[in-house]
Amino acid sequence: MLKQRVITAVVMALFLGGCLVWLPTAALALVFAALVLVAAWEWSAMAGLNVVFSRMLFVLACGLLFFVAATYSHLLSDTLSVDHVRDVVGLACLWWAVALLWVKSYPASAPLWGSVFIRVLMGFLTLVPAWLALVFLRSQQYGVELILILVGLVAAADIGAYFAGRAWGKAKLAPAVSPGKSWAGFWGGLAASSLFSAVIWFSWGQDKISLLAAAATAVITSLASVLGDLLESMVKRQQGIKDSGTILPGHGGMMDRFDSLTAASPVFALSLILIGW
Repeated sequence: MLKQRVITAVVMALFLGGCLVWLPTAALALVFAALVLVAAWEWSAMAGLNVVFSRMLFVLACGLLFFVAATYSHLLSDTLSVDHVRDVVGLACLWWAVALLWVKSYPASAPLWGSVFIRVLMGFLTLVPAWLALVFLRSQQYGVELILILVGLVAAADIGAYFAGRAWGKAKLAPAVSPGKSWAGFWGGLAASSLFSAVIWFSWGQDKISLLAAAATAVITSLASVLGDLLESMVKRQQGIKDSGTILPGHGGMMDRFDSLTAASPVFALSLILIGW
C-alpha cells in the first residue's frame, strides 16, 4: 500500500508540476477544471445522488458555474476584475464559516445539511470557488510561486499534524467527525505551516509582503485546510463511506486529495487580495 501511495503521489506531482510550469493560464484552467470535475463526480455520490444521470447533471452544473464565475470575473482576459474575484472567494469564505459551525456541532448539525439538496449546494460552494481561486492565483505575477506556496502551506500543516499527532495526540480535535485528528496534531500543523511561511518570507518575500501579513495568511490558510479535510470527513461519515472514490491508487478519490485545498485556496486568494498583493 505504501509503495502504491508513493508511486501515485510522484506521478501526480510530476504531472501537476509540469502543467503548472509549462502551460499557459488558460490551458491550466482546463486541467484544473478536469480535476475538480472528477472531484465533483465523487461529491455527487457523497451528496446522495444515486442515479448516473443526476450525477452527470451535477458535474455539468459545476462546469457551467466555472464558466459563469470566470465570465463574471473576466478571469482569462486582460481585464481581470480582482473585485469580482474577491466577491466569489469572499462568498466561499462565508460558506466555510458556516461549515465550521456544522463540523464543530456534528452530529447535532446533521439535520441542517442532511438533505440531498443542501449537500448538492455544499458541493457547488466547495468546488467552484476553489477552482476560481487556483486559476486566479496562477494568473498573477509569480503565479507559479503562489500556488507552490499554497500547496506547501497545506502540505506543511498535514505533515506537522501527522508527526505531532503521533507523538502527543491524546486529546481529540473532532472525534465525531475524524477520530484520528488531535489537538496536538492541530497545533503541530499550525506550527509547521508558520515555520514554512517564515522560511519563504525570509528567502523570497521580504520585498513583496510584510512578515505580519505573511504570518497571518499562513495561519488562516492552515486553519482552512484543516476545515476542508474535516468537512469531507463529516459528509463521508454521514454517508458511511471511507473514501470518496478509487481513481487514485493508494489514496482513494480525487476529493480525498483535494479536500484541504477546497477551503485553503479561496482563503489564501482572499487574503492576498485584502493585503493588496
